[in-house]
Amino acid sequence: MTEASQSVSVPPVPSARSERSPGVKLVIAVLIAVALMVPLLMIYGLLWDRQQQAETAQASIGQGWGGQQTIGGPVIVIPYRATETTTVQENGKDVTRTVNTIRNLYLSPQSNRADVVIKPEKRKKAIYETVVYESQIAGSAEFVLPADIARYGVTREALMLDRAEVRLGISDARGLVDGNSLSVDGTPLALQPGKGLLSTGNSGTFAFVDWSAAAPMKVDYRIGVRGLGDFKLIPRGVDTRWTVKSSWPNPSFGGDFLPAKREVKGSGFTATYAIPNLALGQAQVLTGDLSPPVATNYGRRDAYTDVAVEVAAAPDGSTGEASGGTAKAVAISLIEPVDLYSQVDRSIKYGFLFIGFTFVAFLMFDIIAGARVAPAEYLLTGIALVLFFVLLLAFAEVIGFMPAYMVASAAIIGLLTFYSAAVLKSWKRARFLAAMLIGLYALLYTLLNLEAYALLIGSVLMFFALAGVMYMTRNIDWGGIGKKDEVAVA
Repeated sequence: MTEASQSVSVPPVPSARSERSPGVKLVIAVLIAVALMVPLLMIYGLLWDRQQQAETAQASIGQGWGGQQTIGGPVIVIPYRATETTTVQENGKDVTRTVNTIRNLYLSPQSNRADVVIKPEKRKKAIYETVVYESQIAGSAEFVLPADIARYGVTREALMLDRAEVRLGISDARGLVDGNSLSVDGTPLALQPGKGLLSTGNSGTFAFVDWSAAAPMKVDYRIGVRGLGDFKLIPRGVDTRWTVKSSWPNPSFGGDFLPAKREVKGSGFTATYAIPNLALGQAQVLTGDLSPPVATNYGRRDAYTDVAVEVAAAPDGSTGEASGGTAKAVAISLIEPVDLYSQVDRSIKYGFLFIGFTFVAFLMFDIIAGARVAPAEYLLTGIALVLFFVLLLAFAEVIGFMPAYMVASAAIIGLLTFYSAAVLKSWKRARFLAAMLIGLYALLYTLLNLEAYALLIGSVLMFFALAGVMYMTRNIDWGGIGKKDEVAVA
């Protein structure tokens, strides 16, 4: 007789995939977010490379136009006879010799007044654009030979006034345009190339003048020069007054002296400088020329970058005398209102905010609402967020920063909205995520335009975001397993 019951081997019913604890899900999300910092750093490298290419393009424009310009003078240079006593050893004995030499005396004007007009122009090479300028300087300087010239260690008889020169320093003489002129007491003089001032690298122009009468002299000059980047003026004299005008609406003033008065409008700017000799700290008469100006910490640092001025050799093979001290300068920069590379650089620094907030939203939907989000879905979402910065940089170089920001943000928001609808199994959740991304991108744009308050706004936002996450997850058992059905075995 068969048994009433038999033991039947029943194969186990496949269970649903094992559920990770909330703590494990959090760790996975954090690890993926940290891994995404690597492509963010790679975008920094891409940004640096594009910025170098832009600077190379700007430099190539400057090769045919003219580089940063530093203008100095006018200064009267008077040769004078001097004697030098040297001691040498001959046959083991000290021998003193006296040598007659010719040195230069540098006389700064009693007063120097000039009107400067800077005409900006935008030049492009490929997709890169830069601002160049042409400046017209019309000025008048008055010179007086001090009666107490002997105080400076030079006698009146030693001066070779018939061989005097009026010098104007121009750091990049390639930028000189037609129409330059110089006259002494109404008499035009022929300008000669070279023999500028040491403060402009011995580059510039000069004119011979016979000042044998040593009477007060008035020098009228008109110089036109093209340049790129900063425009610098070196004040020299007892009283220096400049009026600088331009149609560029976004100037940056820097250097050793700021304008006494300035007016900046949408149609351009006007700046007035009044620099007395006491502020310069320089004597009117020098037996050595002034060396090139150096950068200061006054004003915008990027508007007065210290660019080394190559000192050209004088005709006698020397580089001139540099015992007169260091020249001071004012700097005017025609800056772009929006530097797209600095804006992109600052936006990348907020990349972790986008990744963090988006991942937190996914994590909340996962552990609270029960929408399962796989690690691969976190990764793809993070890559899309990182791609935003690549799109921003690529479009900004072509159409400008603000249009590029709108295009890139709209593309990423649309992509992630459709993707999250599939991942979270709900268009309602996808719309919530889209609204959050719109708010984040709007906030980032605001932070980029409020540089002074960016840290304050960002830190407050992070505080409230953290507080919200802590409130929503206050009852979650991070170390336990999420909700699951229990099956009773009878």
